[in-house]
Formats: sequence, structure tokens, C-alpha cells
Amino acid sequence: MAMKAPLKKVRGLGSAKDGTTHWWHQKVTAIAMIPLFIIALAYVMSLVGADYTHVRYVLGTPFAALVMLLLIVAMFYHMKLGIQVVIEDYIHTESTKFVLLLLNSFLCAAVGLAAALAVLKLALGS
Repeated sequence: MAMKAPLKKVRGLGSAKDGTTHWWHQKVTAIAMIPLFIIALAYVMSLVGADYTHVRYVLGTPFAALVMLLLIVAMFYHMKLGIQVVIEDYIHTESTKFVLLLLNSFLCAAVGLAAALAVLKLALGS
């Protein structure tokens, strides 16, 4: 009779060896996006009808820029993880899966960096 708990067997994390970590990252980013999105939405709603210079000033403040940057990081990482799961579950040809996973990582990083650079440019006033 083995004295190991069933959880001990599960800690192998499946065939990919990172299933639990992937799941936790997706949940943490989803939870992190809730307050970040609410704050960002409040900023945007408060700026409806404002002139361009005022919008640039408000969104260029350190707190607003930090909120936007954190939202961008959480959102694009969450998106990458979600699309990765879909590709891994529904694409069965290994070469196609490899190419799509590479494209997923590249596109999420490229668009996320472009958004982050736009926020940084606004915050730094360049």
C-alpha cells in the first residue's frame, strides 16, 4: 500500500511538464486584467469630449501610463497563452503547430511592444 497522496502523482504536470503553470498564468493574468481594465476604462470615460492636449496630459501621467503598460503586458500575455492552447489542442500536424506557435509568440510580442512604445512615447512626451 502506497502512502503517497493522489496530488503527488499529479505534480508530474502532464506530458508537457508545464500544464499547471500555464493554467495558473492564464488565471493570474485574467484576474489582473479586471482592475486594470476598470481603471483604464474610467480614464477613457473621463476623457470623453476633452481636447487633445488634455487627453495627452492625463494619459501621460505616471499612474495612467503604468496602468496602461500593465494592462498591455497582461492582455497580450493572456492572449498568447489562450491562442497557444487552441493551437495545441486543435492542430495535429507537428510542423504546422510549430509554425503557428512561433507566429503566435511573434505577433503577440510585436503588437504588445508597439502598444507599449505608444504609451511610453505619450508618457515621456516625445
